[in-house]
Amino acid sequence: MLAPDEKQQIEESKTNPQCFEPLYVKYYEPILKFIYKRVESFDDTKEIVAIVFTKALINITKYKDQGFPFSSWLYRISINEINQFYRDTKKMRAISIDENGIQNLAAETDTEKREMISHLKAALNYLSEDEYMIIELRYFEERPFSEVGEILGITENNAKVKTYRIIEKLKGVFEKVS
Repeated sequence: MLAPDEKQQIEESKTNPQCFEPLYVKYYEPILKFIYKRVESFDDTKEIVAIVFTKALINITKYKDQGFPFSSWLYRISINEINQFYRDTKKMRAISIDENGIQNLAAETDTEKREMISHLKAALNYLSEDEYMIIELRYFEERPFSEVGEILGITENNAKVKTYRIIEKLKGVFEKVS
């Protein structure tokens, strides 16, 4: 849900691009970190971030408050631009795993012992890009299912179902690699 001042900034940005600045300032760093974890080149990251915010500003009139944070819309644009970057450059997709996220995922897959976590990290390589994105948003970004669904353009229920199917897949892969 949008804060009243943020909702006002969005509405004002639709007619006056200068009103977008507070939104840019607020979300620049989180979007930068989100993209950097997936690209791992700071120069490429800065370029993608610039594209994301340019597209957000150009398309702000299309934004509709649907009860999700404004950041969800920016993350969706970011994911599309990251995917476009990899299509254009044909580079290998970066997989960035932080300890907090891996602990969250380890708890969900019953692999909390230290030696098992390295096997879980290896098992993540068996996921498709879409599957990894769902896991990443849910366990590494700690987004609620409703926001995962909003970012990926699927329903909250579909986000839950897909997440639990991926968890089951990971458990199966985990058994093979351990």
